Amino acid sequence: MRILIAGCGYVGEELGSLLLADGHDVWGLRRNPRSLRGGIEVIAADLAQPEDLRDLPESLDVVFYLVSPNGSEDALYRRAYVEGLRGLTGALHQQRQKPRLLFASSTAVYAQSDGGWVDESSEVASDHWSGKRLLEGEQLALQALPSATVIRFGGIYGPRRTSLIDSVRSGRAIYRADPPQYTNRIHRDDCAGALRHLMGLENSESIYLGVDNESAEERAVLLWLAGVMGSPEPRAAEKKEASKRPRGNKRCRNARLVQSGYTFRYPTFREGYSAVLEGMV
Repeated sequence: MRILIAGCGYVGEELGSLLLADGHDVWGLRRNPRSLRGGIEVIAADLAQPEDLRDLPESLDVVFYLVSPNGSEDALYRRAYVEGLRGLTGALHQQRQKPRLLFASSTAVYAQSDGGWVDESSEVASDHWSGKRLLEGEQLALQALPSATVIRFGGIYGPRRTSLIDSVRSGRAIYRADPPQYTNRIHRDDCAGALRHLMGLENSESIYLGVDNESAEERAVLLWLAGVMGSPEPRAAEKKEASKRPRGNKRCRNARLVQSGYTFRYPTFREGYSAVLEGMV
């Protein structure tokens, strides 16, 4: 197959390596023209600039849209998830290409804050601009290419993403105890693996949740890390600190992804962070 990864960064490079190993032709589109690992062909382009998209590879079978905003502002989210996607799908239509599209979204589209369970059928009504832009992108993807698939990823961690580990090791880590704060994670390698798996499904659903098998309390994750590393035990956040914690609080189910046949390489944070810690030695 001929495959384009738009936004070929942290997850995209790992995905590209998997796809190359499978024998596919892979292009990685990114603003920064630096070379990509493993023989991925580089396309230096800005998705929001139509002139940059005039010469996309021909006869594309699959396009992965894995773009991330270059900061935490509404305008940057709009540019990444709406304007960039509109530019790419517009260019594909002009070139009479109708590849399958897989769009990486986020669990931020859920506004639930009571620690309840959510799945692909749960209400999405984000009260924050980040979730609203992601939902705009999802709708655009599904309308532009009816065969599109949306994957709502939880917090992505893995090699070189060690901020949580560093905070525990230094004794700076805190958790919200009342109410308990639930976390939904997925290792980078499982992001890439799940995307590759969904690409191969003949009859996929339009939306999947991309999280591992355990929606764990923040406290449990931090205490486990502290125990493994022999670091100071994290403390509960005081009222003033707790007010600055994340807005959402939900537990995400991955049953649809698992039932589709995907097997996690790192089924919980324990296996995933163990691998990250081993790589830091």
